Amino acid sequence: MDGYLSAEVEALVPLLAAFDAAAGEGHITRAAQVLGIPQSSLSRRLKSVEKTLGVQLFQPVGRGVTLTPAGRELFERTRHLVGALDDAVSVVRSNADPDSGLVRFGFPLTLGPVSIPSLLADFHSSAPRIRLHLVQAHGEALAAQVRAGQLDLAVMIPAPADLPATVLGHQRIHLYVARTHRLADRDAIDLGDLAEESFIANPPTYHLRHLLDSWCAEAGFIPRVPFEITEFDTLRAFVAHGLGVALLPEPEIPHPDLHRIALAGPRDRGIGLVAGNHRPTPAVARLHDYLATHAMAHIDKAAS
Repeated sequence: MDGYLSAEVEALVPLLAAFDAAAGEGHITRAAQVLGIPQSSLSRRLKSVEKTLGVQLFQPVGRGVTLTPAGRELFERTRHLVGALDDAVSVVRSNADPDSGLVRFGFPLTLGPVSIPSLLADFHSSAPRIRLHLVQAHGEALAAQVRAGQLDLAVMIPAPADLPATVLGHQRIHLYVARTHRLADRDAIDLGDLAEESFIANPPTYHLRHLLDSWCAEAGFIPRVPFEITEFDTLRAFVAHGLGVALLPEPEIPHPDLHRIALAGPRDRGIGLVAGNHRPTPAVARLHDYLATHAMAHIDKAAS
């Protein structure tokens, strides 16, 4: 092609955003809303993609659409190109005005509702024109979104080894029991003394569950977990009802029916500020610097 695009590629480039949105959403109406265009306009663009390639890319399923094998092949090969183009445009536009822009920021389920809102409120007062898109999720979900370019920054506990990270501090893990529990008069305990207890815990994909399993294994037993749950407030409620004990960080809003017991040994995990592997916009860099300097003061204050 001597450095020039083929006629098919020239025709497809303006339509790839429509294809990417429809493939990602699996629903024409939602994809049109994401792009801010009428559904009819999106449908015409998708038909143009199929006509240019000469293959069917979508097929209806329920109220949505799913990709055909050809559609999946195209999506896998183009989705990163669309994201890279979007990132390039965002960087160029943000460079024109470092005091504005969008930052996509994630934080874990164990931080909130005190420390992160307080931290971001202070940041907003110093940078009111920077918009924040916030995501709260467990660690693996945050890491996946950073890797995919869906988040610019995320506070993670702990930070994954494959992403650039700044160490912010550490989060202490304690044992929590109901105030009516037989151990509620204890101030400290060794994990080996909990072999006969039932634990309320997160699913195995959560880092806290990994710590529970590995620490108990080091103490010589496999924890009995009759209840698994993802939501931390509900988990604490199960403990308060006497259905089991739990290894958890200090809640930012104290639970009146729980008693905290210190665990013997080094029982903490690192808190990291994770960034993507792409060049940050000035707005992202500004939030990164602010979080690196101020985050732990807010987190420690909320846990005290």
